[in-house]
Amino acid sequence: MLNIALNTFKEIVRNKFLYLILFFAFIFILFSVLLWQLTIWDDNKIIVDFWLAMIEIFWLVWVLFVGSQLLFNEIEWKTIFLILSKPIKRYEFILGKFFWFSWTILLIMLLQSILFLTVLLLKDIEITTLILFSLLFTFFKLEILLGLVFFFSTFMSNILTILVSLSIYFLSHSYSILLDMANRSKNQILIYLTEWIQLILPPFQALNIKDIIWSFSDFTYKFFLFNSFYSIAYLICILYLTVLIFNKKKFEN
Repeated sequence: MLNIALNTFKEIVRNKFLYLILFFAFIFILFSVLLWQLTIWDDNKIIVDFWLAMIEIFWLVWVLFVGSQLLFNEIEWKTIFLILSKPIKRYEFILGKFFWFSWTILLIMLLQSILFLTVLLLKDIEITTLILFSLLFTFFKLEILLGLVFFFSTFMSNILTILVSLSIYFLSHSYSILLDMANRSKNQILIYLTEWIQLILPPFQALNIKDIIWSFSDFTYKFFLFNSFYSIAYLICILYLTVLIFNKKKFEN
């Protein structure tokens, strides 16, 4: 599994898309600095919202466009035969790639978070519990999204994986709207179906507390613990299904 992890790291570093995203991330940081000087609105809200959104968008694009290539390229370029011909189990191949990519996300997110919190300290903005949990929940969202990308990559093309994963990402963030529309229709079957969909969709809306930092703060630690454990459980299920499908997949020369 260590060799797979190292190969995954080399693949990530060689990916030109990484440097393109880093370039735009640098542009975003410069733009945020300009906002401090130019804005006439509430500085605190704009700075916090901008940085949290920037971190999530950065990794959303990265996970979708780079994560979707990790399995697909191995299959498309036929290198999967060379890898699986070695004494390595298929679940080790999946988990090795997943956890090394996750480790990359964690390390760079930590650096981004430190930079973000440093900015808040310099601007005398209070670092609240919600801001810290928002960073943690963003990491959970990205891990689940990466799990979904790996899952769909086992039986979908690269483009289709991106489109389906992105659709689930936005749909999961809009679940309350779907439920409200179902209740307004007063159709019990539609209401039940919508409620059952919640069990299938990832808990992105519950993890999306960055949008309500300034309007709602009455959270209990049970809320954070429940959503943390639920996110981990959901991710484990997705990885289990991914390994299950990959184990049964037949590769043709």
